[in-house]
Amino acid sequence: MNPTARRNARHYALQAMYQWQINGTPAQQIEIQFLANQITKKTDLDYFKELIHAIPLDQKELDLQIIPFLRRPLTELDPIELAILRLATYELVNRLDIPYRVVINEALELAKKFGSIEGFKFVNGVLDQIAKKIRVTEINADTKKK
Repeated sequence: MNPTARRNARHYALQAMYQWQINGTPAQQIEIQFLANQITKKTDLDYFKELIHAIPLDQKELDLQIIPFLRRPLTELDPIELAILRLATYELVNRLDIPYRVVINEALELAKKFGSIEGFKFVNGVLDQIAKKIRVTEINADTKKK
């Protein structure tokens, strides 16, 4: 797995998830559009496809993981930040092969690039709490190493 190709997959998946959230465009249609017109950099296409198909299918469950750590309703979140939270929460829940620190770091980079000025701080706070809930064993092992 090439880290740059994986990072690019997240980058494009975030844009696709934004489109899905705003327009309700089906994932299959988004995939065709992105493969034909959007993806220009070396990208882990399998991972991109996994994200854009799985996140909409798991949206309700992902949102249930996110909601307890919010101080406002999901409907009041910035759409980019919501898409980042869903993407990273998907990775925290379903991709245990990706260390939680990598998931959070990649989400923060996306938030800095696409989100509001202070959005990365919000994303970091929420994902940190989700990680502590979902990745308890990994975090405890990481803490013991220090």
